[in-house]
Amino acid sequence: MTDFKDRERGEESKFAFDQETEFKIAARRNRLLGEWAAGLMGLTEEETDAYKKAVVQADFEEAGDEDVVRKLLGDLTAAESDVSEADIRAKLEECSVEARRQFMSDQK
Repeated sequence: MTDFKDRERGEESKFAFDQETEFKIAARRNRLLGEWAAGLMGLTEEETDAYKKAVVQADFEEAGDEDVVRKLLGDLTAAESDVSEADIRAKLEECSVEARRQFMSDQK
């Protein structure tokens, strides 16, 4: 019985660790995405920092990436940037790969 409890605790710890890792990668991805969008909108350095934080916050609205895509599309459209939803989704994937790479290299 002790072995089963130990294994159960180990699985719970691994799940929690995996969830935390995915959260950190998603936040990093959103910061990268916010920086990209801020560049397209011509924001200053201070405005860019604030915008990156706003993009990270937008991801807390609902599960998945739709809230982030919706925010970026609305902001970029309002700034009259010629960016489509497909462009944003492509950049989201690119930033996901880069965020994971950065996270893994930071762990070494």
